[in-house]
Amino acid sequence: MTVADVGVRVAELGAIKESAELGPSPSASEAQHARGKLTVRERLDLLFDPGTFREIEQLRRHRATGFGLEDRRPHTDGVVTGWGKVGGRRVFVYAHDFRIFGGSLGEAHAQKIHKVMDLALAAGAPLVSLSDGAGARIQEGVTALAGYGGIFRRNVAASGVIPQISVMLGPCAGGAAYSPALTDYVFMVRDIAQMYITGPDVVQAVTGERISHDDLGGAQVHSSVSGASAFLYDTEEECLEEVRHLLSLLPANNREMPPAVPAGDPADRRTGALSELVPADPARAYDMRAVIEEIVDDGDLFEVHAHWATNIVCGLARLDGHVVGIVANQPASLAGVLDIHASEKAARFVQTCDAFSIPLVTLVDVPGFLPGSGQEHGGVIRHGAKLLYAYCAATVPRVQVILRKAYGGAYIVMDSRSIGADLSFAWPTNEIAVMGAEGAANVVFRREIAASDDPEAARAQRVKQYRQELMHPYYAAERGLVDDVIDPAATRQVLADALEVLRAKHVPLPERKHGNPPF
Repeated sequence: MTVADVGVRVAELGAIKESAELGPSPSASEAQHARGKLTVRERLDLLFDPGTFREIEQLRRHRATGFGLEDRRPHTDGVVTGWGKVGGRRVFVYAHDFRIFGGSLGEAHAQKIHKVMDLALAAGAPLVSLSDGAGARIQEGVTALAGYGGIFRRNVAASGVIPQISVMLGPCAGGAAYSPALTDYVFMVRDIAQMYITGPDVVQAVTGERISHDDLGGAQVHSSVSGASAFLYDTEEECLEEVRHLLSLLPANNREMPPAVPAGDPADRRTGALSELVPADPARAYDMRAVIEEIVDDGDLFEVHAHWATNIVCGLARLDGHVVGIVANQPASLAGVLDIHASEKAARFVQTCDAFSIPLVTLVDVPGFLPGSGQEHGGVIRHGAKLLYAYCAATVPRVQVILRKAYGGAYIVMDSRSIGADLSFAWPTNEIAVMGAEGAANVVFRREIAASDDPEAARAQRVKQYRQELMHPYYAAERGLVDDVIDPAATRQVLADALEVLRAKHVPLPERKHGNPPF
């Protein structure tokens, strides 16, 4: 072969690759834009640092026959795979191209995804999926379904080893929806993303219910009702920018620590505003987010599941430049009680932080578990036990701060010293007890109050007595259940010091195949 021949081959290769990058046709790209969606290459440009994306198996084509498939064999087979840099750190990706077979999954398509998933796990780097596909490629039959099985198996193998992020940028129906459910975080974009096991047509045929795609499995539904999506955004651009932000807070794998950055916010900064943000009256509501923003570096909280189970706040932040996971009751929603959904939300967050060596800070202001037959019949015992199990199993540094009330079993579940918190601090406004003083007095002194000539005066006296004897702010500290009672203005510094001391914490795990968490 002559030099000229090589030149011809190189030119031919360049033309083929250029065609693969451009996609099937300009009209297909126009149709994608008309749906309000970006093309796969535009999405990758937003996700990765400029010029860092390296594609693999770009020239892959399917080998299926029948139903006209043998005459349609585009390169990439409808999915782009490879790796690049996000903030200078390596990240792997697979991204559906809806312009080719509607992004549907066939044998070659699945094998490309399997390959990049295996590479991500071997390299110990995060994996991001950009989902915009119509499900299994019907023309390829059972081989397409087997491809999903391979994806699910790899999702589970990578769970807790590398971060897995699913970004929903179009439809995701049928069995395909289980892959996002197996990953660590799901992002969805309003109006263009949907997830469901059975679509509106099947729902209507089986149940008679008429429902739209968005009302059945749209981004708003999964972000606020089902809890299947952790993040909701209005545009793809905003969504992918926040994916980059999340990746900056996560380690590459479970053998590394989360990336630390130089802190521009002094660790010893006083948080005097907290005394004004949190009312001394335990019955008054306030926004816990404002408290968290006062404590963490630069007021930056990356909240997870912000629209679901809003009576508890979970999110990632930095404290003195180091990543921490925040779990906090939210008095502005349902008075901050724990219920089924709040327990599930917090348990999942605690487990994820523990998997990736992210220390936990728990801010407590909880009146108890939500009472009622709906909660009991719905399994609040099971779901509350999930949060209890998650905290008890967590081996990362764990610091608790009790702001105001901490009543009953909810106090124990919110990472109390008794279930393994390394350090527990309380403000002078704390009330740690089996229940509130009014309820306790009504139970303990019920007969005495009923027999009194002035029941209201007798009740008030007994409430005061109960507070003074069992609910004063130093009761728990005197018994070693709280390590120190602190000035609210010193909260940030106390937490930074505590986490620094615990940074090298190591807990040997017992020999067992795995635990058996509540279902």
